[in-house]
Amino acid sequence: MQDPSLVLITGMSGAGRRATAAALEELGWYVAENLPPELILRMVEMSFDNSSPIEKLAVVTDVRSRAFAGSLKDVLDTLATRGRRPILLYLDATDSALITRYDTVRRTHPLQGDGTLQSGIDQERAMLADIKQRADIILDTSNRSVHDLRRDLEHYFDGVESNRVRVNIQSFGFKHGQPKDVDVMLDTRFLPNPYWEQDLRGFRGTDAPVRDFVLEGPNAQEFVRSAEALLHAMVEGYREEGKAFVAVAVGCTGGHHRSVAVVEELARRLRRDGMDVRTSHRDINR
Repeated sequence: MQDPSLVLITGMSGAGRRATAAALEELGWYVAENLPPELILRMVEMSFDNSSPIEKLAVVTDVRSRAFAGSLKDVLDTLATRGRRPILLYLDATDSALITRYDTVRRTHPLQGDGTLQSGIDQERAMLADIKQRADIILDTSNRSVHDLRRDLEHYFDGVESNRVRVNIQSFGFKHGQPKDVDVMLDTRFLPNPYWEQDLRGFRGTDAPVRDFVLEGPNAQEFVRSAEALLHAMVEGYREEGKAFVAVAVGCTGGHHRSVAVVEELARRLRRDGMDVRTSHRDINR
């Protein structure tokens, strides 16, 4: 099973590694930033020595070493042979978001050299492709504020226990864009829409009138039961594979009504069955 006290943070330059490090420090983690892969093993060894006061370690590493991708894979493999399987957190963002951030701070990409900013981003994506495939958590920060990122990190890392899979379920609106960092995406747009009911339009899926309208509608209960069964099977499989998190997104048109009500009902059922479930509603206030 993954070690809930050890997190390796990597991903695209400009995607939020520094903000992630700051957020985890506030959550009580000891954070070591910008360590080259060859020093990660030594840092882990010292941090978890019997005489060390460190209980939770997060290590941030990036592409400053040209051999980064291969050597980080070696670090992960070596840690596994030593009985430690860290949680690998990968931070990502769209090219347009990264370009905007670099333009704002007037900095060059670390791999840009004499080329364009886009060429540096393209090179970095190619270098990190294998590492991204191995990631346990992928957070796309394109449309996340620093506060959004902190809330997401709290969902993942606040009190996570060994040998227990955490289920993170978020609602969203398709018209605001689909989340890219999820394991399962469910669509509730087939359910009757409370938006077209004048008395319900101003409420949200967390309010009883909308909740009852959605969940008592045609096919709603069958859909929720099916989603519940799916997640039970996934959680059991993830536990067997040693993965600590399942990320689920439930969408409707605007992210106000149907998806919110279904997320809350699905979370209620899963918690009743003893699962560790966290919920969030990305677009409920838009």
